[in-house]
Amino acid sequence: MSPWTSSVGAPQLARLLGSQHGRDAVTPLTGRRSPAYRSLADGIRLLVLEGRVPVAARLPAERELATALSVSRTTVAAAYEALRGEGFLESRRGAGSWTAMPAGNPLPTRALEPLPPEAAGSVIDLGCAAMTAPEPWLTRSFQGALEELPPYAHTHGDYPAGLPALRRAVADRYTARGVPTMPEQIMITTGAMGAVAAICRQMAGRGERVAVDSPSYANVLQLMREAGARLVPVAMAGGIGGWDLPAWRQVLRDAAPRMAYVIADFHNPTGALASEEQRRELVEAARAAGTLLVADETMSELLLDPEVELPRPLCAFDPAGSSIITVGSASKSIWAGLRIGWVRAAPDVIRSLVAARAYADLGTPVLEQLAVAWLMGSEGWDSAIAIRRAEARESRDAVVGALRRHLPDWEFAVPHGGLTLWARTGGLSGSRIAEAGERLGVRVPSGPRFGVDGAFEGYVRLPFTVRGPVAEEAATRLAEAARLVASGATAAAEVPRTYVA
Repeated sequence: MSPWTSSVGAPQLARLLGSQHGRDAVTPLTGRRSPAYRSLADGIRLLVLEGRVPVAARLPAERELATALSVSRTTVAAAYEALRGEGFLESRRGAGSWTAMPAGNPLPTRALEPLPPEAAGSVIDLGCAAMTAPEPWLTRSFQGALEELPPYAHTHGDYPAGLPALRRAVADRYTARGVPTMPEQIMITTGAMGAVAAICRQMAGRGERVAVDSPSYANVLQLMREAGARLVPVAMAGGIGGWDLPAWRQVLRDAAPRMAYVIADFHNPTGALASEEQRRELVEAARAAGTLLVADETMSELLLDPEVELPRPLCAFDPAGSSIITVGSASKSIWAGLRIGWVRAAPDVIRSLVAARAYADLGTPVLEQLAVAWLMGSEGWDSAIAIRRAEARESRDAVVGALRRHLPDWEFAVPHGGLTLWARTGGLSGSRIAEAGERLGVRVPSGPRFGVDGAFEGYVRLPFTVRGPVAEEAATRLAEAARLVASGATAAAEVPRTYVA
């Protein structure tokens, strides 16, 4: 299915090019010895590679861009010709020019495979952004669940909307966060992925446009591809600055997507935290466009810097749940093995999701629901979260320190929470580094896995799941992989099938 195609106006492209000034990878159009057309071509190519300009986006006419940049039309024409020669631009007489990816850059859409258990002792796995359980609270929660199990054992055990006790506990947590919520607004799912899958099946049919952050969570992108969605990428702001609201407004206005999937809290993979004003503006823009917002709060509990104030949840700007569906999970904040997630939405939306569930997975395991309900109804949840935050903070600091020592030319912004760091690999191919790293005993997902159209080749995602000597060794192996790639010692290979979570 062909992707949605957009257009980039001359003022917008000029703004994006201007935002690159001062970065090592790009220099201004003036003040350097290389020809101005080369600087312009390099700037546009980098915008495509970093996902700031989507693939298949129509570029402005040569005369329009020349005017916006205050350069000659000859400069723009030469830049476009250079990009065509490199495979980053395609043109057709009378139809204009649009961005492209060079031939031979396959999209990383093969099945994602977990690290084999027998390899766990020799390979450092940085593909999975999940940590070990915060004991003793996981064990205590299952002990409490077993005590509560007997009455449920005398039922058929099918609860398509979830156990009433857990629905009430999740609703109470939203109410405590300042968003009054009834149990009727909650459906319990098999993890956040089960929640997103149910929403996609019910709310966005095959061929519907779905706007997504660019980059975004790899597994959800693949889920939506397989569901037949037409993904519309919207570039994130630079660093960890949250959303690019002008880009979002343009996409919502021009593409009119049926649905948009966003991660406002410690975005996966960039770690960005959207501000309260950004949240308000995005909700208003989506409501005006008639677009349903799906807000993934999987990382929302993982604030690692206490001095940072967490904005209100996205659903606070639509408390009734009529235009925002919220997805939550215990997988990142407690333990991925629980496989407990939830949906918060208007009661009629919940009813439709529950009714459709009969054709999917029927319901979520009872014992795990009882365990999460026990955690939320006791001191266990907050105590487990405190352990998780302390471990993630220690891991983040260890990973950041090791990267700065062993890979000083890699660029990244240190996020205030979550479990992931998004690193630019010093101009090297992230896919090649991932391939070389796997042979050196460290698995890391490359940037293109988190893009819609093959962008982000110069990035890798690093989770906060290792610390101490393991973090140091992981950085040492990545540095060796980068040296191999820089020297040309690695042979061309397919994008590795790295497990991403």
